[in-house]
Amino acid sequence: MADATQSFANHRRFLPLFHFVTLPLLGINLIIRIVYAIMHRGARLVWWEIVFALALVFLALTTRQMVLTVQDRLIRLEETLRLQRCLPEDLRGRIGELSSSQLIGLRFCGDDSELAVLVRSAVNGELKGREDIKKQIKTWRPDTMRA
Repeated sequence: MADATQSFANHRRFLPLFHFVTLPLLGINLIIRIVYAIMHRGARLVWWEIVFALALVFLALTTRQMVLTVQDRLIRLEETLRLQRCLPEDLRGRIGELSSSQLIGLRFCGDDSELAVLVRSAVNGELKGREDIKKQIKTWRPDTMRA
């Protein structure tokens, strides 16, 4: 995705190998195991295969969630440092009032005066979470290094 074309409408990222290969294959495997168990009720270890297939699905989803959690923590740190550098003095002392969700939403806002306006709205409670903030951004700062 080119930096100039990223916006609220298209900023979500899919990892093709995970979203379109791994998850569908694990889902299909789980369905096959369930169908096989129904068709061969007397077979040994058939229920174990279902449990194991389900565990693989949970493993994939949990692994993805762990990666996203680490990514969110890094974004929170990056944004805190950026806000300390970019915000006017009166807002720097209020950075700690921003939630993680608000900081994550602010990462798409450029360093210009729009950033201070959005931060002020966020700390005053007008913008609650990342989606509220992202919808208000007029000058989009692309983030293409996400997992």
